[in-house]
Amino acid sequence: MDVNPATLVALIGRPNVGKSTLFNRMTRSRDAIVDPTPGVTRDRHYAQVSLGDKAFSLVDTGGIEDEGDVMTGHIRKQAMQAVEEADIILFLMDGRGGLTPSDIDIVQLLRRTDKQVFFVVNKIDSPQQEVDLLSPFWEIGVDKLWPLSADHGYGYQELLDGLATVLPAAGQEQELPEGTVRLAFLGRPNVGKSSMINAIIGQERMVVSEIAGTTRDAVDTLLTHGKYSYLLIDTAGIRRKGKTTDKLEKFSILKALGSLSRCHIALVLIDAGQGVTEQDITVLGYTQEQNRACIILVNKWDLLKGDTERQKKLMEEIATATTFMSFAPILKVSALTGQGIKKLFPEIGRVYRQFNERFPTSALNQLLEDAVARHTPPYHHGRRLKFYYTAQIKTAPPTFAVVANSPKAVHFSYERYLVNQFREGLGLDRVPVRVFFRAKKNRGKK
Repeated sequence: MDVNPATLVALIGRPNVGKSTLFNRMTRSRDAIVDPTPGVTRDRHYAQVSLGDKAFSLVDTGGIEDEGDVMTGHIRKQAMQAVEEADIILFLMDGRGGLTPSDIDIVQLLRRTDKQVFFVVNKIDSPQQEVDLLSPFWEIGVDKLWPLSADHGYGYQELLDGLATVLPAAGQEQELPEGTVRLAFLGRPNVGKSSMINAIIGQERMVVSEIAGTTRDAVDTLLTHGKYSYLLIDTAGIRRKGKTTDKLEKFSILKALGSLSRCHIALVLIDAGQGVTEQDITVLGYTQEQNRACIILVNKWDLLKGDTERQKKLMEEIATATTFMSFAPILKVSALTGQGIKKLFPEIGRVYRQFNERFPTSALNQLLEDAVARHTPPYHHGRRLKFYYTAQIKTAPPTFAVVANSPKAVHFSYERYLVNQFREGLGLDRVPVRVFFRAKKNRGKK
């Protein structure tokens, strides 16, 4: 497995100097969380950026601090790993806050690298502020400083022009390879989502910590496995609404849910050591609200090694809790030991093919005819409910429209029956199936 290579530009600097704001401006998005709270950007956040005829990957990092707490150490490690990976570095300092000893320490770290470094002094909004605020930063002994207001755009074009001069020429804009399968890893906090991705890609690209709530942004990793490309989306842990009092965490959860809308398959992790919880059911429910394919990963299965009674009980609990989506495959895995991970990609392939399967109308109508013959629709207000024909209207998930004389009269029990007939007859045993009922259009007389 190889993570897709690209020219990498890394944003680094102390907390709260404006890295995420610049990331948002450069990507023309609100993808990164922007908040005055130090430590907001914890994981490295990647995005593809086009600059004229050139393209690169931009990474926003957590702020580099030299404090001794555990989380800060993780952030520093990730930022420094981004520096090692990066081809070009944008080092941001706070023009209003002035030059700090931490800035000088980071400069010393950067002097040891042979990477192209842009020393950017942010929060400078005008030529007068440039005169008033820039002078102390010349003490770091660099040839050029780049005054900037990431918030208002002052100096932004000049920075882009400078960046363009050191970017290698690109033949075309870097986009996801055709046919890339998008996978979102979801679950409640500390269930092992980042650890699972790390186990899959074989390198520590995400922060992995025992501290709940470590992953606050949705983080994308592109990799190839065999002939296929996959986008792995790591997301913040989802708590019950009543448990999310921190505004930042609530925003992170919204981002995690938003990742569902752009994925093909949701990989929902359940902690084998803790069993099925309300939060697990909530997360699974979200996947079905957005009609995503889903694979349930029972992580930390190694904790139940040799305890067949606990294993059996847990699987029974999961089966009972997921009756509303019994089609979802369940894999027993361990991010720690690697157990079950080899089975993951073959299962993803099977689910993805079903999720995007398209069927000929003739076969669908035959299936509908046979289903009605086996179980005749009931009467409604003295009229027999009739189904005229059916057709597939979309994929992802497979969705079918059935034309009937009284669509609103179809009871949910008969709808469920038809869904099961479509699922069984079409071999769609691993994905959600949707059936809509529509009235027959009356052709007006000319």
